[in-house]
Amino acid sequence: MLSMKEVFESLYVGDDRDCKQVSEMATVHACKHQCHQNAVGYSGSLSKDHPEYLVAERESDLYLNIVDMDRKLSHDFTEPIVSAALDFIEENIDSQEVLVHCNQGQSRSPALAMLFLAKRRNQISDTSYHQAKEEFRELYPRFNPGRGIESYLKDYWNQLE
Repeated sequence: MLSMKEVFESLYVGDDRDCKQVSEMATVHACKHQCHQNAVGYSGSLSKDHPEYLVAERESDLYLNIVDMDRKLSHDFTEPIVSAALDFIEENIDSQEVLVHCNQGQSRSPALAMLFLAKRRNQISDTSYHQAKEEFRELYPRFNPGRGIESYLKDYWNQLE
C-alpha cells in the first residue's frame, strides 16, 4: 500500500515503500541508506573526492547522500544537495509527477517539498521557516523534522533558493 501524499499538483512526498512501488514518476531519493549507496555502488562511506559523493542522477531518479542527524548539518555539505533536489523537482514537475521520498517520509523528503513550495513556487510562505512549516503541516501533517534538518532550515532559511 502506498503511503505517499500529494502536497501540490504532481508533487508527492513519501517513504521507502513508495519508492519501491512507483516507477513512472521522477523520484528524488533523499536517503543515503540504501538508495544513494545502491545507485553509486558502495557500502559504508564514499570518498569525498568521488564525483557523485553528494548527488547522483540516473535518468528520472536523483539520489542524495543525506541522512538525518541530531547535530547541525554543515551548510557547505547540505546546500548543494538541497539545490540539486529543488532544481530536479523544478525541471520535472511540469512534465511528470514527482515523488520525493526518504526512509520514513517524516523529515528529509517533506523538508525538500516544503522548500520547493516556499522558495520555487510561492505556494506557502517563504517569510520564515516557522511560517512555512506551519503552512506545510496543513498539507502534510506527518512532517516531523529531525533536529539536524530543523536546525539547518532555521539557520539558513533566508539563504536557500
